[in-house]
Amino acid sequence: MTSHRLTSAIIASETELRALLGEPLAVTCAKVLDHLNPLTRKLIARSPFVCLATSDAQGTCDVSPRGDPAGFVRILDDRTLLIPERPGNRLADSLRNILQNPHVGLLFVIPGVDDTFRVNGRAALTTDAALLAGCEVEGKLPKLGILVDIESAYTHCSKAFLRSQLWDATRFVDRSELPTNGEIQREIHGESIDPADYDKRRAARYARREDFY
Repeated sequence: MTSHRLTSAIIASETELRALLGEPLAVTCAKVLDHLNPLTRKLIARSPFVCLATSDAQGTCDVSPRGDPAGFVRILDDRTLLIPERPGNRLADSLRNILQNPHVGLLFVIPGVDDTFRVNGRAALTTDAALLAGCEVEGKLPKLGILVDIESAYTHCSKAFLRSQLWDATRFVDRSELPTNGEIQREIHGESIDPADYDKRRAARYARREDFY
């Protein structure tokens, strides 16, 4: 029985869940394919941003953003994708998870478009030079890539984007209203961190596109 420290009103079976939600429509189930088609290929080709969901052998989950010029996720064929791996913080959470558990989920986002595209499949890490040759950006090739064998692929309804009004520029948040990365580091590490200096150095690295590729 699943429990939670704040409430005993917990759904613990699919039977209970279906009693609450009902069954999906036949047309919804029918949209889930195990491959791409000429139309869904266009959604991946126009996307500059994808969220990558992974979990380790124990089921501990992680979601990581991936972004590059639109179409950076290469379509090798209707059942295979290649995601180039760019320099990051070197924690390599997603990569280490894939080594333990190949199951991944992808959510492709296109700026200004409320529909998203989902892919679930099995992933592997590759250093194949021939495959990675098509992933060059700013004169640099990735050291490795994530191959994804597609198991399910389908469009996701736009309700979340419509509810959130994500692309409504009048609702964009001014960055100054939120704590900076330096301020957050100061909260964690104390007075050893100078927030202004931390943010200045970080901005300078980004301006130089240091370790972008």
